[in-house]
Formats: sequence, C-alpha cells, structure tokens
Amino acid sequence: MNSLVNIVLFGIVGAVMMAALLGLLLVAGDRAPAKGVRIAFGAVSVAVLLGVPASAALGELAAGGGYGAAFLSALAVEIIIYAVNIALLPAVLRRSGGAPERPRPSAALLGGGLVVSGVLALAASLLALLLS
Repeated sequence: MNSLVNIVLFGIVGAVMMAALLGLLLVAGDRAPAKGVRIAFGAVSVAVLLGVPASAALGELAAGGGYGAAFLSALAVEIIIYAVNIALLPAVLRRSGGAPERPRPSAALLGGGLVVSGVLALAASLLALLLS
C-alpha cells in the first residue's frame, strides 16, 4: 500500500474513533459520573492512540519500508488524531462549562501535544517492529 494512502486511511480511522470516544465520554460523563467510566474510556483512548498508528507502521513494515518510514507513518497518523482532538476542544470545554467564548489553545499546549504525539508514535512504531 502506498504510504500516503496508509497515512490517510489510518488517520481517518483514528480520528473518527477518537471523536466517537470523546462524544461517548461527554454523554456518559453526564449520566454516570463514576470514576470507572472515565478510566474505561481512558484505557480505550490509549489503545486507539497506540493501536491505530501501530497498524499504520505495521503496514509500512509489511510493504518493505524501514523503521524510519514506519515511524513517520505512525507520527503522521498521531498528528491527524491530535488535530481532530484540538478541533473538538472547544466543544468539550463548552460542554464541561469551563469555556470562554472562543477558547484558543496556547502555543505551549500545541507544542506539548506534538511532543506527546511523537512519543506515542515512537511507542507505536516500536510495537509494530516487535509484531512484525
């Protein structure tokens, strides 16, 4: 599979899964404020944030690409998922009641998210390397 197709496919899948999880968390968080619900959604979110990019990296490795291509593929997928999370941030803040009119993420938040995306991509690509 072509690298860009791989990135777009897994990026869209990951973004849709994270948006759905976020929506379910907002709905379930209002109805059942139990800590177990939030822990379960957090565990599923980590599984998505590691599993989907690892699948993209595994596709790169299976196509004959090296570890660098696998890491870049996982990183691109992580960044797509992160971008969707940042795009949904205003809705989450409005729903939780702690939002100003137009919340704007700071540069530190955006940069920190990119660093976390890089770490998750590294973990996902190493996981794919172990599974290949």
